[in-house]
Amino acid sequence: MSKESEYGDDFVVITDEDGQEYELELLDSLEFEGREYRAFLPVSEDDEEPYEMILFRVVEEDGEELLEVIDDEDEMERVYASFMERLFDDDEDVD
Repeated sequence: MSKESEYGDDFVVITDEDGQEYELELLDSLEFEGREYRAFLPVSEDDEEPYEMILFRVVEEDGEELLEVIDDEDEMERVYASFMERLFDDDEDVD
């Protein structure tokens, strides 16, 4: 999956292998086990549609940051757990 274009700092449009475009809103970035990851939420016109966090690994190619699908299920689970821990820690600090 490659990053096609950005809208400001919080929104990106990505294009999958089939040419389908998706607009995503950046939720958070995280450095984990020496790599950078980003969590996004899909931008949807339908407020009733459930939101599902989408995770990507950030890689650099020819000086450009690209978003890469995390194929390894174990890596995905560890990164997801780290993002969730971070999100819930932030919620507890708000009290």
